[in-house]
Amino acid sequence: MMRAVIVAIALLASPALAQDIRGLEVCTAEKQMERRTSCLQANTEFLHQTLDRQQREARRQLAASDAEIAALKSRLAKLEDELAQLKKAAAANKPAADKK
Repeated sequence: MMRAVIVAIALLASPALAQDIRGLEVCTAEKQMERRTSCLQANTEFLHQTLDRQQREARRQLAASDAEIAALKSRLAKLEDELAQLKKAAAANKPAADKK
């Protein structure tokens, strides 16, 4: 218990670290407006490329999930048909067994 309290105090006392995004540049360090604008445009382009890549990946995963769902639905329909046939066969055999 004491160890948890010490860890909590240490975490609260330490300064928060900024989270950097890999590929982005710090544009506020640039003094010239043209360089700052170029830096911001590069960051914007990087973010657009990252967003496009994430969208493609999400679409790919969604298509794979849709294909898997369709396959599972097909398999379920086959299993339901087989179950209905087994129930029908069991029902047909039951009166014959009762007569004996």
